[in-house]
Amino acid sequence: MNSPTFTIEQSIAARRGARDTALALLLQLRAVLALAILIVVFSITTPSFLSANNFTILAKHVAITALLAVGTTFVVLAGGIDLSLGSVVGLAGMVAGGLLTHGLSVPGAAHRWFPSLPIVLALALGAGALVGLLNGLLVTRLRIAPFIATLGTLYVARGTALLMSGGRTFPDLAGEVSGRHSGFPAIGQAFLLGLPVPVWLMVTIGVLAAVVAAKTPFGRHVYAVGGNERAAVLSGIQVNRVKVATYVISGLCSALVGLIIASQLEAAHPATGESFELTAIAAAVLGGTSLMGGRGSIVGSLIGAFVIGVLADGLVMMGTSEFWQMVVKGIVIILAVAVDQLQAPGKRGLFRD
Repeated sequence: MNSPTFTIEQSIAARRGARDTALALLLQLRAVLALAILIVVFSITTPSFLSANNFTILAKHVAITALLAVGTTFVVLAGGIDLSLGSVVGLAGMVAGGLLTHGLSVPGAAHRWFPSLPIVLALALGAGALVGLLNGLLVTRLRIAPFIATLGTLYVARGTALLMSGGRTFPDLAGEVSGRHSGFPAIGQAFLLGLPVPVWLMVTIGVLAAVVAAKTPFGRHVYAVGGNERAAVLSGIQVNRVKVATYVISGLCSALVGLIIASQLEAAHPATGESFELTAIAAAVLGGTSLMGGRGSIVGSLIGAFVIGVLADGLVMMGTSEFWQMVVKGIVIILAVAVDQLQAPGKRGLFRD
């Protein structure tokens, strides 16, 4: 027969187990719950929040954060961090703006070469991929800590963007240059089947990234590297190649965002993208991606991007001061990281009696 003491201990353990299970489920669904709460609150406080026009604007804003969050998620899942993505946004826009406005000087040619729009887009995306490749090589070959390496390339990319125009803006990107390009504004402004093109880009890239992360060997390798790099090496995974690939993906996503923003504004400014890296990281962590690597999902990061977007647009519609918006965004980032730490193995003991 069990003693009364043992029975009581079993009961206490069972209650603790049930509480920890409920807490774990709550942490996993935190982004969904936060999104639902925000929608309800802003729907009550701002009646026009649920209008079709506002949802279209909101979707365009969310697409920017979501695309950045996709690239960030791959890097963080592999145990890294990318602080340079905001600068890559500005650099890609400036590359496109410079090519569309001034073209390229070709040695031996009498006139400047103005590449067609597809070539301009490819070169701008290539600039983002190049910065991502540099980040990956600094981390894997020179063994520089990801925080320091990408902090350095943040300044390199931003400085390069400023040098391209002397700190000035490339305006009037909608106009044709020598009749050799047109249609650049369509990337950020056009609609397809009733939805903005950036939203379609978000959906397409989001689905593709989710499939790659969850269903392909590369995705499994990313999780393995972030979860236990030493074990990944022993299992034969090319760890350095995986890390470099994640930074290249981040650079491509950032460059695409730079093109979208330049297209929407019909102008390119070297300061575009400042602090975007913090928003992208916050979206990923809100969606359940661990800053320690090896845990998270693309879908979760996309939901986190919606949380950030709904919060930002809702505060604007409520007439909240821009300064208070910065305060709220900072609080959200702190809470996201704090929750990530509580979700880490061994941390739930903080909630025990």
